[in-house]
Amino acid sequence: MITMKLNEKYFEYIKSGTKRIELRLNDEKRKLIKIGDKIRFFKLPKLDEYIDVTVEDLIKYDNFKEFNKYPIEILASKEMNHEELMKDLEKFYSKKEQEKYGVLGIKFKI
Repeated sequence: MITMKLNEKYFEYIKSGTKRIELRLNDEKRKLIKIGDKIRFFKLPKLDEYIDVTVEDLIKYDNFKEFNKYPIEILASKEMNHEELMKDLEKFYSKKEQEKYGVLGIKFKI
């Protein structure tokens, strides 16, 4: 099983049933993910809660902005907009990193 840590807000979006695509850099760790794999998302900061999901699809792009064509509620929640999501992502992953690795949308089901 693959493990990943998630900011509390995004963990709660998965838990509430909205978020269905997790966005990450397509770095060496993520390149190992395959359709059908199980991922356990741990809730930051305490890592005392988790959700298990199954990978349904892997969506690869050059940068996160290309995900703007997807409805915000499957990337996060209707409480947000695409601009807010892009700002959050850029806190974690610089444009330089996005250019180097590309990005990955991990479509999953609980």
